[in-house]
Amino acid sequence: MQFAGVNNLYSSHPPALSTRSPELMPRSLHLWSAFRSIFGILLAVTSLTSLAATAQSPLLLADPTAIIDVWPAISILRDPEGKLTIDDVLAAPEKFAAPQSSYATLGMRQKVVWLYAPVLVPASAGSTAEPHAQWILDFDYTLLNRIDVYASVDGRVVQHAVLGNIQPNAQRPIDSRSHAVPLQLQPGATHALFMRVETAGAMILPVTLSKLSAFHGHALAEQILQGLLTSLGLCLLLYSLLQWASLREHLYIKYSLLIVGSVLFSVHFFGIGEMYLWTDNAWIEKHMAGISALIASCGTALFIEDVLGQDMGRRLRLATKLLAAALAAAALAHAFDLIDIRGVSLVMSTLGVMPSLMGIPGALARMRRGDSVGAYFLLAWVGYFVASIIMVGVVMGKVGVNFWTMHAFQLGATFDMLIFMRITALRSAALHIAAQRASAEHDTLHSLAHTDSLTKLLNRRGLNVTLTAALHNCTPEKLLAVYVLDLDGFKLVNDQFGHDVGDELLEIVASRLAATMRTGDGIARLGGDEFVVLAGGLQNDAQAVELGTKLLVALGEPFALSRHTCHVGATIGYTLAPLDGLHADTIIKQADAAMYAGKQSGRNCLRRSATVTEVKL
Repeated sequence: MQFAGVNNLYSSHPPALSTRSPELMPRSLHLWSAFRSIFGILLAVTSLTSLAATAQSPLLLADPTAIIDVWPAISILRDPEGKLTIDDVLAAPEKFAAPQSSYATLGMRQKVVWLYAPVLVPASAGSTAEPHAQWILDFDYTLLNRIDVYASVDGRVVQHAVLGNIQPNAQRPIDSRSHAVPLQLQPGATHALFMRVETAGAMILPVTLSKLSAFHGHALAEQILQGLLTSLGLCLLLYSLLQWASLREHLYIKYSLLIVGSVLFSVHFFGIGEMYLWTDNAWIEKHMAGISALIASCGTALFIEDVLGQDMGRRLRLATKLLAAALAAAALAHAFDLIDIRGVSLVMSTLGVMPSLMGIPGALARMRRGDSVGAYFLLAWVGYFVASIIMVGVVMGKVGVNFWTMHAFQLGATFDMLIFMRITALRSAALHIAAQRASAEHDTLHSLAHTDSLTKLLNRRGLNVTLTAALHNCTPEKLLAVYVLDLDGFKLVNDQFGHDVGDELLEIVASRLAATMRTGDGIARLGGDEFVVLAGGLQNDAQAVELGTKLLVALGEPFALSRHTCHVGATIGYTLAPLDGLHADTIIKQADAAMYAGKQSGRNCLRRSATVTEVKL
């Protein structure tokens, strides 16, 4: 997930940004001109509640079970120089005016703003035992730097509290994720609430009043939501790291980088990090938004380049890698204060959206080929764009604040992470299928190279491999018998009935040899009517003679061919390893010599070589 054009909002250090509006307008908005109609719809929807005149009558706090939205009662006074004091605003309440921006957001146009809201607690809310009613004033946007809250009655300040993310945690009125303070409001009296808000980023102001129980209920619901979404991100991160560790597929590391940036950004944006992870760490509060956004964009660029690969073209792939390097360099520079949040904003508003845009041609190419990865990628980009334009609208004061607009970017990031996880799964499946296909092709080529095409037995190359391995495993206690067989009368069958019949006979001979031998014994055809049989694990020569005799008997039976019946026998010579030698060539030559000796002595017999020559390897 990327954060183009919105990262300048989240600075937590007041001096980091200029407040001049033209310099802070995200340049990436120029890329979105084609989507003006969408933005117009969003504006139309939010305008129903955004520009209503501020009610000058007090906000009635009558329902102790509700969370009461203060924004309808708020009027504002801009303080560009930040010089106004509480006495100044108490003396000039007529200078306050209704906000002319969308609901609960003033955009990026001011650094210091005063808010005014008159509130009234009904007299029936008080009692003798409890002359004051306690209400919790809550600013549910954590990246506001300093908030001074003044409660006054009849022009006299009766309570003052300081909130904000640059305040030490121990000094905050309530230890909570958001900026909250308990107010002691006298029943029956109208209180004027003045709130001085100072921030270097977006002036997003979802302000509410509620009793402590309702405040805790809302806070708990938000904590649960953040816990679920953060846990989902962490689970995806753990899964991707485990996949990388087992598969060594670099795509999962790039996906992990994307998740880390997205999760850290959300954790920072909603105050979870400040509350639980880096409490009172000014450096992290100042830098986390920029660094996490740049990390997420860098991971997105690397992920897109890896997924779409060849479909992007060589130059576009190189450009995407250079873009990732530039984003990583910007994150490092921001970490060492070589560029401030304004520099990060400039980088993100110009380069942050580029990874998705650069990936569109590759995604479309995938879609044209019927690859669902392209469709998933475009779906993720649409989700990113919708979330981005909503968030940009909020921070620019054009889209009103509500639950969905405040969480749009986080939900969009989660949507992107899930879509990208689906893409990684499809990528892994494709790689697995490709590996299986390559393995099958390798096995096929290996089989063709080591197998006789007619009989499907081992050929000479396959015999050499099998025999060499068998010789390494034979011992005097586990002898290896090597039989060389030559058919008697095969030439006569070929001459009388033709080569087709001869080939059919050879196939049946191969089947009989396989049926006679044990599982694991090797059988090869060297060419013509010459075969070799390997039998391991024999204890003595008697077992070798017994097995050789079975071969003679099997080949001495009549052969029923498709059109003829014929009789052929076989002459077999054999040797025993390691007794007769340990070298493959020596063993074969001795068995072959024994076979020819058997041919000369009358055929259809089994002979063992008379001489034994041992060649040490």
